[in-house]
Amino acid sequence: MQDSSAPVRFGILGAARIAAKVGPAIQAAENAEWVAIASRSREKADHWAKESSVPNAFGDYQALLDDPEIDAVYIPLPPSLHAEWTIKAAHAGKHVLCEKPLAHTIEDAQQMIAACRENNVQLMDGTMWFHHPRAASMSVRLQQGALGVVQRVTSAFTFRGSHAKDDYRNQRNLGGGAVFDLGWYCIGISLWAFDELPSKVFGSGVYADEVDKRFNGTLWFSDDRIATFDCGYQSAWRCWVEITGTEGSLVCDDFTRPRDEKKARFWFHDRVGSSEEFRAGKAHQETCMVEHFSRLIQTGQIESAWADASMRTLRV
Repeated sequence: MQDSSAPVRFGILGAARIAAKVGPAIQAAENAEWVAIASRSREKADHWAKESSVPNAFGDYQALLDDPEIDAVYIPLPPSLHAEWTIKAAHAGKHVLCEKPLAHTIEDAQQMIAACRENNVQLMDGTMWFHHPRAASMSVRLQQGALGVVQRVTSAFTFRGSHAKDDYRNQRNLGGGAVFDLGWYCIGISLWAFDELPSKVFGSGVYADEVDKRFNGTLWFSDDRIATFDCGYQSAWRCWVEITGTEGSLVCDDFTRPRDEKKARFWFHDRVGSSEEFRAGKAHQETCMVEHFSRLIQTGQIESAWADASMRTLRV
């Protein structure tokens, strides 16, 4: 069992752009430390390590996993590589924080979850908004029944994306496309709000380079409740959600990432049109995620709920 008083020692497999956000978050966390970086290029790993004041660099992912001084890994690799390196990390006894989407296929995700379960290591995907105090505040209003019966969730996540051929988002075989990358958030918050799987789904996309550049989805739940979303790389920046019930609605216009960390907020509108703004206070969601993940490791209690939630999103 991990010493509850000792920080969790992280290694990062890969030097993807998202690692530039999560690496500093590990360093900022109260219960974690970033001790190693690995890249397929030793030169690149050395550069990252020096630039980020990380003590160890590896020119091979497996070499990092073989280091007994590392407790957990963060995997920011393309989705098509998540299964391979999560399974290898689990067999090496490392806890795994894996970037979303959890896997490229249902079969991959099942194998990842099984490997982590068999080796008694924690698995969590990197959907960060769940860990921000704002999400907890929104959940309280849902659980207290402030919205009445939730009937509809509407969300969007779009931005003007890159057309670069070397961007994994534009490569089908690597797990690219809007619904995997951005729709993951919209589907996730819909399942979070309804707390059940839909009975049927419908989707339509606009494709180029074998991936969906724009995507629209509809999810039908019990009692004629519904969620709709759109996502894509061809529209202006949008990342909002509205959760509507019989007695009121919650609206958040930046749910995937607060625009201002000092005043992450959302609005509650009651059924007669009165509005109230709620602010969650200052928090850095990447750091919140790392600290939550690390606390699970320190307690020695594996929480399967996180992997189960990822699997539900992937199934949809």
